[in-house]
Amino acid sequence: MTQQNTFEMNHEGTELVITRIVNAPRELVYKVWTEPEHLAAWWGPTGMELTVVSLDVRPGGLFHYGMKSPEGFEMFGRFAYQEVVAPEKLSYVTSFADPEGNVIRAPFSPIFPLEILNNLTFTEEDGKTIIVMSGGPINATEEEIQFFASMKGSMEEGFGGTFKQLDDYIAKITA
Repeated sequence: MTQQNTFEMNHEGTELVITRIVNAPRELVYKVWTEPEHLAAWWGPTGMELTVVSLDVRPGGLFHYGMKSPEGFEMFGRFAYQEVVAPEKLSYVTSFADPEGNVIRAPFSPIFPLEILNNLTFTEEDGKTIIVMSGGPINATEEEIQFFASMKGSMEEGFGGTFKQLDDYIAKITA
């Protein structure tokens, strides 16, 4: 089931690409990316508590979530699914959101791009899953693209923590 959309892909050379090998079969890894009880247990920045507001994994569907820090700071995000090919691929536009799920500017910068197109592929090899996540700004200004590029190191570190939580969660549920 796929949906074709056209985006102005203006992030050449700034794309964030992360490859991760997860010690679990692809079907399980895909399941923990697409079911609310699993996502709530591992998705998001380290130390944040995640609440799944809604999850509809299909082209045109949304994953709307809230994150809360130990200090009580709260923010929201959303994935707008573009392509869903279970258990091989997820493509979605991610954005910061308000509590109702509307796209808003990032709370940390007025020039972080409003929309990031992310493509995830899941490939199984020897009982392990290779996840490749690639993404970059769409429909962004040159200033937003350059800001995104300047944050690649920080984003790699942040996603490293998120993927570590995924590894720990998979280990826990398969023990």
